[in-house]
Amino acid sequence: MDNIIKKIKEYYPVSDDSLNILKSNFKQCFFPAKAIIIQANHLDKQIYFIEKGITRSYILHNGKEITTWFSMEGDIACGSWDLYRNKSGFEYVETLEETLVYSIHIKTLNNLYKSHIDIANWMRVLQQENFLKLQDTHISRLILSAQERYEKLMQEYPNIFSRANLGHISSFLGITQQSLSRIRATY
Repeated sequence: MDNIIKKIKEYYPVSDDSLNILKSNFKQCFFPAKAIIIQANHLDKQIYFIEKGITRSYILHNGKEITTWFSMEGDIACGSWDLYRNKSGFEYVETLEETLVYSIHIKTLNNLYKSHIDIANWMRVLQQENFLKLQDTHISRLILSAQERYEKLMQEYPNIFSRANLGHISSFLGITQQSLSRIRATY
């Protein structure tokens, strides 16, 4: 559970006691590559903490998969509507390689917020950071060229091309796979 604990502590100084209580509520799960762990239109009551592996979140639009997010070691994966609105969401989350996660029920985590302020503050900071990443991605799509978006992705996630396929990456960047291949050929 080293990757998860390291990432938690990067965001907020959660006490060892609170970490132990959080860990005691985790359930370990292994998923093979290409497993759908969160399904659109189905209420999912779990939050998945990724110890090893990578997932992608995506939506379906006119039958086409559009990648919206990648989650890697130390990150969480969950449906946002499931987490915040207690409603089935619009997102799918798929593993891209064999993935080890620790899950916790949303209700359990919400109860831990009430009794452990450091856990609540850690999640608040994590959600703030995710919001800022999402905002940055949105703004990048509006103002950066395809090549600049590619360069930014390579800088932030240098190993993404060895872990996700070009179709998923091009979808995330908002460009065609052919455009991505042309851009990559110049490097």
